[in-house]
Amino acid sequence: MRLGQTVPNFKAETTKGPINFHEWQGNQWVVLFSHPADFTPVCTTELGRIAVHQPEFAKRNTKCLAHSVDALNSHVDWVNDIKSYCLDIPGDFPYPIIADPTRDLAVSLGMLDEEQKRDPEVGKTIRALFIISPDHKVRLSMFYPMSTGRNVDEILRTIDSLQLTDRLKVVATPANWTPGTKVMILPTVTDEEAHKLFPKGFDKVSMPSGVNYVRTTENY
Repeated sequence: MRLGQTVPNFKAETTKGPINFHEWQGNQWVVLFSHPADFTPVCTTELGRIAVHQPEFAKRNTKCLAHSVDALNSHVDWVNDIKSYCLDIPGDFPYPIIADPTRDLAVSLGMLDEEQKRDPEVGKTIRALFIISPDHKVRLSMFYPMSTGRNVDEILRTIDSLQLTDRLKVVATPANWTPGTKVMILPTVTDEEAHKLFPKGFDKVSMPSGVNYVRTTENY
């Protein structure tokens, strides 16, 4: 799945019952993420920490949807293990896990190659993650190897950045940005326009090249 591509609608069986993806998404953002297999240690920590952070995703009008090539009954048993390991999950396990034993959905979403899906060992999805906006478009993707767990704080940070820059289309967020810290004003915005957009001010940074392209502001 490429950035800007529309996620095709699909039907799937999940631990929360059958879903039609576009209908299930509604007018919300979605974090759709895959994990290589049930009953594996790193995946257990990932799904557990995302479950713990469910209130933070909800604040951002964002649903979470996990995916694995294992069968539904395996997911159900594994969820009990995740809840036992991550005791700070509030209430019931909060989001569905897709069962994709045929691996067809994994292939269609670019998590697996067609020739890999029949091999039970090779045919495990990598740690793919897609952030999908309410218009069903892929806005951000992350791909991790099976050996490396994902950082939930970074997932939340990228959602914050995407939602901010959707709302305020004249800025971008710099490296290590967090909400409330300085953003960058796009070079396509003139100084005159910037003064109107940010009447409380912005900072201009002089560069040795003499090209004036770095302007920052906290007044957004």
